[in-house]
Amino acid sequence: MNAELVDERIAALGRHVLDGGTLEKDDALFLFELENSADIHTLLSWGNRIREHFKGNKIHLCSIVNAKAGACSENCSFCSQSALYQTDTPRYGFVDPEPVSEAGEEANRNGVTAVGLVAAWRGLKEGPMLDEVCDRITEMKEQGQTRPDASLGLIESQEVANRLKEAGLECYGHNLESSERFFPEHCSTHTFADRLRTIEFLKNAGIKICSGGIIGMGESREDRCDLALSLRKVGASVVPVNILNPIPGTPLENQEPLPPLEILKTIACFRFIMPTKEIMVAGGRTVNLRDLQCMIFQAGASALMVGNYLTTLNQPVEKDLQMLRDLGLDPDWEEFDEGEADGCGCGEKESCDTSGATEATETVTA
Repeated sequence: MNAELVDERIAALGRHVLDGGTLEKDDALFLFELENSADIHTLLSWGNRIREHFKGNKIHLCSIVNAKAGACSENCSFCSQSALYQTDTPRYGFVDPEPVSEAGEEANRNGVTAVGLVAAWRGLKEGPMLDEVCDRITEMKEQGQTRPDASLGLIESQEVANRLKEAGLECYGHNLESSERFFPEHCSTHTFADRLRTIEFLKNAGIKICSGGIIGMGESREDRCDLALSLRKVGASVVPVNILNPIPGTPLENQEPLPPLEILKTIACFRFIMPTKEIMVAGGRTVNLRDLQCMIFQAGASALMVGNYLTTLNQPVEKDLQMLRDLGLDPDWEEFDEGEADGCGCGEKESCDTSGATEATETVTA
């Protein structure tokens, strides 16, 4: 296809999305497969238009606090916190209230919307640890304006999800990580279906879903496309795009990094597929995008992880806030605004099944 026809097709798909349409897989995959630099920049400009149309100039900021570090039983090949790998990551049990409170206070000072309570373990079951987690969430809720979120692994019963909701949890982070096809390549101690089931319990409890993935693990572009379509299917409200930062001692320590334009293109494709959702750029952005970090918003990102990550450093929050000011963007984000495109987009919000998320990809929103 010549350059003019490519440009016309990108523009046609952009207008289709702006008019409320959804992309089918063949059109989405066409965007993921773009190679030419000029074509990618055309895609980015449409990603920016779609972001501005649906999200305005508001940027959602969130941060995380590592509430339990290391010694995780799972074998996710990208993660330095697995007990199976020899890394320099610190290990400690579930933290006392003070560090969590301090993280919330710092977030309040910087105008950060949410603080996610993150724990390195397989998941959360009923018992004393669930009681303690719920106490931390309630304390954060009572602390002030910053919303308490959580990312606590697999949930194996509806009762656990209901308890989290009762404690005041509004949003739970649970990444699908990759496509269903590629998932066994980086994790064998639990399944893609386990993650879908956790999300179903959370949605049943009325908790918003923060779910995304990691790019750059050796997956194909079609895998990235299928991941985006799965996230649209399950109805994620916030969609973190993490870029692999290979950690010494993990199986992916020698993985070749993705080129910055490939990363920006992926962000734009996620925006095309999930136009009303918060596309968040999270782990790995500083090391992989370097001086091109500000272009994530041109590509369609509407949310940003600020502060340090779980086991690696980020750039200072003040630098991120200055970047937003320089771009004329406003971090004063107040609430989830997903327009009319909640759930899978099938029009059957109450009865929609989140299982088999990669099989029905013709309609949906994220």
